[in-house]
Formats: sequence, structure tokens, C-alpha cells
Amino acid sequence: MNKKPLDINSKKSSGGKRYFKNIGFIILLVLFGLVLFASSTQNNSNIKTIPLTEMISNANKGEYKSLTVIANSNEVDITPKNSNTASLKTYTDPNVSLKSLGLDYSKVQVNYKPQTSSTSVWLSILDSVLPVLIIAGILFFILRSAQGQGNQALSFGKSRARLYGNEKDKVSFKDVAGSEESKQDLEEVVEFLKYPKKFAALGAKIPKGVLLVGPPGTGKTMLARATAGEANVPFFSISGSEFVEMFVGVGASRVRDLFAKAKKNAPCIIFIDEIDAVGRKRGSGMGGGHDEREQTLNQILVEMDGFEQGQSVIVLAATNRADVLDPALLRPGRFDRRVNIGLPDRKDRLAIMKVHFTKKPLSKSVDLDALAAKTAGSSGADLANIANESAIIAARNSHNEITESDVTEAFEIVAIGPERKNKVMNEEDKRITAYHEAGHALVGHVLPDSDPVHKITIIPRGGTGGVTWFIPPEDRVFNSLVQFKDILARGLGGRIAEEIILGPDRITTGAGSDLKGASELARDMVINQGMGKKLRDQVFRVDDGMMIDRLVHERDYSEETAKIIDEEVESLITEAANRARLVIKANMNYLEKLKEALLEKETVDAKEVAEILTGAKVPKNALLY
Repeated sequence: MNKKPLDINSKKSSGGKRYFKNIGFIILLVLFGLVLFASSTQNNSNIKTIPLTEMISNANKGEYKSLTVIANSNEVDITPKNSNTASLKTYTDPNVSLKSLGLDYSKVQVNYKPQTSSTSVWLSILDSVLPVLIIAGILFFILRSAQGQGNQALSFGKSRARLYGNEKDKVSFKDVAGSEESKQDLEEVVEFLKYPKKFAALGAKIPKGVLLVGPPGTGKTMLARATAGEANVPFFSISGSEFVEMFVGVGASRVRDLFAKAKKNAPCIIFIDEIDAVGRKRGSGMGGGHDEREQTLNQILVEMDGFEQGQSVIVLAATNRADVLDPALLRPGRFDRRVNIGLPDRKDRLAIMKVHFTKKPLSKSVDLDALAAKTAGSSGADLANIANESAIIAARNSHNEITESDVTEAFEIVAIGPERKNKVMNEEDKRITAYHEAGHALVGHVLPDSDPVHKITIIPRGGTGGVTWFIPPEDRVFNSLVQFKDILARGLGGRIAEEIILGPDRITTGAGSDLKGASELARDMVINQGMGKKLRDQVFRVDDGMMIDRLVHERDYSEETAKIIDEEVESLITEAANRARLVIKANMNYLEKLKEALLEKETVDAKEVAEILTGAKVPKNALLY
């Protein structure tokens, strides 16, 4: 359990080899330069050679100071008059004396010198041997480089998983705020890894796979690392997309290599993030049985079946699209456990924000509990982003600590986008936007099952010209039919306000996103929630998986039913528009008051909205019950 696993990502040795390889290449270049320098020096110091007869003739004329005959050599060095060094030379037969050749010894001094020039010997050796060594060295490095490229080609199918477990600050469950139910489910995995013999003694088999399912940003990867930290075992982490390459068979090779390394480091955890990248349903008709992704999936299935009893290797996988996974992955014996990690509730959101604000100077005036109440539907990543944005805004405003205004602004930036105050709107556009947002707010405020208004602004934010922001007073698990219908009505309140004020022919494009959201909600009510009138309590499959599935699979309802669905959606939209129209016409004076407040202040909060709309009532014919 306490053994230190090998770090498969260590680059220290390869870096050292590259260092010494570079040093050796530099040394070879220096030696090659020295040879060139020595050769050039030797060439520059060459003595001029003259014929032997010319030398004897000039010596007899008294033009030379001395002649030096080198023993056991045919070389004669000549020193002219008015010089102390030899600048000429000639060659003679060592077996024939110069006197016999006609030299007058009385005209020139003749010296005899033994052949002891070690420098020339070494230079000759360097000239002959060193070039061979340099060429051999260059060839050696070229071959080594080619071999290295060959090794890289062979390592193309090696796993790219990152190994954790040796770091000092390991992540544990106490470092992960919220997700208490998910932690309890994963505690069982920790027990399996810590005490495998305890379960083996009773004949219990250790689960091979645990699937973590949840929306993006809910902390699936963090929980996987915390599980490894609690069990104190190595943790191999890899993304599903890292298996798949252009070349068929590479993904399967990497899967084999990953599981082989995991078995050597057992007990350990393999974590495959975004497993839907390779684990989608097979038989889609795209790529056939030789598709690289399908081969990778097949290899994962084979490797999970190949775990021997007692190896204590558990595979954790994370996805937010469990509906598209292949059934073979989810059968017992592979991913036996399924841990659902949902969006945090209010208590968990408060705990998460306390963690993220721990190391930040937070003012005592900041009410994190109130912020937790307002952030319903936010993930852990959203809350972390709010904390980070708060610190950025506080630094930008030169605050010594994070204030309530900094946190509020950060929350609004994350939820509805930053303000675009530089975007210039003319007075007519401001007036239309004010009526539009006032229509949303008025309908949402009056209808009994709508959420309360949190803030209204006609300052462009994100991609919108203005925002009316509704926040539910508490977390909800379910939504009723009447709540959905009130949401539809308030969503159309902006368009209906434009229609009443400007006329049916002068409505604007400002309601585009509102109409799209209303249509999507109405269709979801009919198709997925069984909330239609004619098709009550019936749901209809709409495949939102791969495009090829939607093309080749037939709908499970007829054309006549599809027509009824369209009529149901149209009926819901029409009903919502009529309700919004009734509410606005019955409260026109309140619409005008709210519009004037928006033109004056540009932003109106929940308290001001409640004061302005005090007395606004819903007409009886706009009620649903």
C-alpha cells in the first residue's frame, strides 16, 4: 500500500540524455574546428621549396647563412643571410653528400640535426585520425537520432495517462465541499481498496467500474481524485479523447498499455474522464466494425473483463451523457456502480462558497448564505467562478477586502453577463427596451405561480439589450404545469407589451430569444413531460444522440401524432400570450410607472419593483384555477 509507484511521466532521464548528447555534439564541433585551425596554421607556416641545384649554386655564391641537414631525412632547411630562421628548403638523397654534389663548405655553414619534431608527428596523426573520428561521431549521432525517432514511433501506442499519488498535498473528501451522498457512495470504493481481504474473505468481489454521472462543473474529477487520496493509492488519469487517434489500433494499444501499468501499480484507480468520447453506442453505421473508436471501446471492455481476482484495480469514469453510452459498458461486471452527482443544493452551495472564499479577504458585511439562496441551479464551477470574479473586481476597484457590492457584481456577471455600458442606445431604443422589460416584470410579478423579480435593467448585458431577472425563492425538485404556464406567459410579456404600445406591425426583434425559449419549453412540456391536453400523460422519444442515429432511426410516433404535437405547442404559446395580454392591459398604469423608473435609473432592484407594482392585480380570466 505504501510503495512508491514509478512515475510514468518523469522526463528527468530523457532530459539528461538530451543534455549529454548536445554537449557531445558541441565537443565534436570544437575538435573539428581545432583540426581546421591546425591545418591552416601548418599551411600558413610552410617553407618555400627550391631545387637542389639552385640551392648549391646560391650557397656557393655566399647568399645563405647556414644549411641544416636533418638526420635520416632528405630535407635540408636553408637560412638566408640577414635572417635567423629557415625560410627555404630543398630535398636531397641522404646517401649522397652535399660536397659530392658540388657544395663549397667554405661559403656556407652546414649543420646536422636529428629528427625530433614531435609536433609534426602529432599534427600528422591529428590530420589522419581525427577526421575519421569526427565523421564516425557524426554518423553515431545521426543513427542515435534515427533510433530515437524510431522509439517515438514505437511509443505512439503507449498510454498518455498522468499518474498521481506521490504529491504531498493529496485531495481527500474533506477538501470537497458538498456532494455528501456521492461521498457516501464512494466510501465503499475506498473500503474495497483499503481492505480487499476483508471482502474477499466473505466471497465478495471488488467492483471493477464506477460511473460518475452529473452535469458539467459538479466536481466529478475532484471526487475521483479524492477517492484515490482517501484510499492512498495511485491514480491514473486520462481523458477519453486521448485514446482516439487518426490511425486505427492506436487507441486499443493505449488501453492495453494503461491497464498493464495499472496492474503493476495495484491497488490503484484508473480514471477515464469524458468516457462518452469512446464509449458511445456501437452499431451507429459510421465506420463499421473497424472504426477506431469502436475498437478502443472493445478493448476497454476486454480489459475490464480481464481483471484477475485480487488485483484491486478499480476504473472510475465520468460523463454528463450517460444516455449515449454503450449498454455493454453498463452491464454488471463492468461499471457495476453508478454515482449520480447533481447540482448542489443551498446547503452545499454555502459550503462550496466558504471553501472558495477561505483564502480571500472577505468583508464581514458579505452574506454568503443569502448568496447561496440566490444561486439556485449553479454548479460548483459556477460558484468558484463567482469567488474568483469577486476577487478580480475588488482588485480592480482597489479594495482591501471583497465587499458585498463586489460579490453582487461578480454574481451578475457569471449569471447574466457583464454590462456593456459603452454600447450607445438612442432614446427610442431605450424606450422600447424599457417597455419590453417592464412587460416581463409586470406579468411575472402578478401571476401567482411565477418566481419573484430579482432585478430589471435596460443596460445591455452579454448578448441582450436588457434583462429581467427572476430567481426562485427556494430550491425546487419538481415544477408543476401551472408554474410552467406562468413561465411561458412572463416570457412572452415583453413581446406583448411591445405589441400593445407600438402596435402589431411595429414589434421588434428584441423578443427573439424570449420566443425561442418559450417554444422550447412548450415542446418539452408536450413531448417529454406529458403536459399536453390531447396527449396528456404521453411522452415521445426524440433521439438527441449522434446525428447518424437521428437519421437512421424512425420516430416512435406517426405523422398524425407529430401534427397533434405541433398543435399542442401552438396552443400553449397562444394561451400564454393571451394571459400576458390580459395582465398588461389590466395594469397599464403600472407598466408606465415601471417604464419611467427604468428610463430614469436604468436598473431597478427587487425592492423597488415591489413598491412600484404594489396594487397590480391579475384579472380573473388570466388565472388557471
